Amino acid sequence: MQQSSSLPEQNSQIDKTPALLTTIQQLREQLWLESSLNQLHCRLNDCVLSASTQMSQTRPPEAEIFQTVVNLLHKALSGSRMHCAVGIALFEPQETVGHICYVSGSPSSQTLSLEVISTKGTKLRLRLQAAIRLEDLQQIERQKPASAWPLLKDSSGMTAWLIIATANPHTNCEPLNPTLNQLRSQLIQKTVQYCEQALAQIKQIQSCQQHCQQLASFNQELERTNQLKNQFLANTSHEIRTPLSSIIGFTHLLLAQGYEPEKQRHQEYLHIIQSSGKHLLGLINDILDLSKIEANQMEVQWDVVDVPILCRNVLALVKEKAANKGLKLRLEIDADVKNLVADPLRLKQMLLNLLFNAVKFTNLGSVGLRVTTQDLYLRFTVWDTGIGISPENQTLLFRPYSQIANSASSSNEGTGLGLVVTKQLAEIHGGSLELESEVNGGSCFTILLPLKPMGKVLEAIEIKATKDLEISQELNNYSASLAESGVVISSSRKVLLVEDDLANAELMRIYLGRLGYQVTCVKNALEMWKILPQMQPAVILIDVSLPDANGLNLVKQLRENSQYQNIPIIAQTAMAMKGDRETCLAAGVNDYISKPIDLQLLGSMVAKYS
Repeated sequence: MQQSSSLPEQNSQIDKTPALLTTIQQLREQLWLESSLNQLHCRLNDCVLSASTQMSQTRPPEAEIFQTVVNLLHKALSGSRMHCAVGIALFEPQETVGHICYVSGSPSSQTLSLEVISTKGTKLRLRLQAAIRLEDLQQIERQKPASAWPLLKDSSGMTAWLIIATANPHTNCEPLNPTLNQLRSQLIQKTVQYCEQALAQIKQIQSCQQHCQQLASFNQELERTNQLKNQFLANTSHEIRTPLSSIIGFTHLLLAQGYEPEKQRHQEYLHIIQSSGKHLLGLINDILDLSKIEANQMEVQWDVVDVPILCRNVLALVKEKAANKGLKLRLEIDADVKNLVADPLRLKQMLLNLLFNAVKFTNLGSVGLRVTTQDLYLRFTVWDTGIGISPENQTLLFRPYSQIANSASSSNEGTGLGLVVTKQLAEIHGGSLELESEVNGGSCFTILLPLKPMGKVLEAIEIKATKDLEISQELNNYSASLAESGVVISSSRKVLLVEDDLANAELMRIYLGRLGYQVTCVKNALEMWKILPQMQPAVILIDVSLPDANGLNLVKQLRENSQYQNIPIIAQTAMAMKGDRETCLAAGVNDYISKPIDLQLLGSMVAKYS
């Protein structure tokens, strides 16, 4: 059906009765009203839809709505043979003088002398950016017929007024009949209503968009904070592990030498120092393990584990702490439990975390480990007769850095990361961690691990096997090249140590010296290049982090120098993230040892190449 935008002139040639003509005219006027309102409603809906789909717009959506209202209302009133102009005035909060910000424009309206006359006789011309008083608009609103209507008052105090200026009486325009004047009033009232609804919807959309933007910014900040945390942990690893290496290493030397054995108190002090250093190292390892897991850099060494032997070894480590509290340790393993494909170090870590927690929260009774098979899973259940855990505290257990109050101990030790790390290590193995507990009824933590590798676990094993094979082939090729060049393993006892940390350098010098090696220590790359021509070391021990050079770059330079390229090099570093070993081997080192230095492992490595 074709809609008419204007009221057609009455056709005097149509021979109809006056009543019928009046009815037709009324229907056409009613059709004009409905058509105008439908068009306005559709256009306002388009403005709202555009505001909801476009986050950034060149023009505010409120401005689009105001201009749409002005243009369409002017078009509709002009179609009713009424010469007028439409405008919208805006008032800032607490202001009594505003400005006309939106005005309908057409070539015909520019020829008219448009004005609004208040009851005080003030003539107000409807021009863009013209100033207008709020008092005048309120008086015009009370006139009959009204020429101003309040359109908006938002929460900030901003107000908007709709203004319709008609032509001067002396202009040639047909007078409005009462019916059409009533329809005109309905059109304006509905326009104000539709405009208010559209503006309210815009406010809701803007509020939702602002909330979404805040959530997006918050998520970005969380990601940034998490990355900074992981970066901080990785960067500080070297600074933390280096002094720990000195503490643990020197106490090991002093204990081995029997430092003033006649003074028992000195021995007790040394044991306390060593125990404290290892405890601090354990806390740091918990933090680093969580960082590795969150960064997807936890390297898992898959192997066939003898479950009964591993469980007995784990309980042996817990035995002393349990005995100190008068607790009984129990181990139950089903007869059909034999082997499991897992990382033995990480499985041991998970069980120790649970067993130490059980001992920590138990004052009387027993702590036990029960291993059974169920369906396709192996169940490691650590149970105790301790204080139990309330339901509200159970929800906090697996949150990083969260600890619950321990009435069984005078202090809360640890970082609150043990259970978090245990749960995530179980998930890395393709399993899960379950908890059953009640207050004063003890607790049962169960690790479920698949009996056979499946899914991501199987894929990880295959990838790890491929990488190890590549590294093995590279080492074999290097050994073959040495054999072809006629180079034989040196029998020299000279060792060149490149280490900038004096404590660590002294530690390794003393230990290797006791093994019969002649250790020469230098602090940086410059000293290394000066001393090398004066000696032919059997092995070079080099710290990756030096004050004047990158240790791996030095290794590459040594490999490019024909005089030193065949000297075995062992890298020592605090790098402990996934891929660091491969990075060192790719630079040309023969072996790799991480800090804190395991002195026995260091001795065996030096013996291997000297």
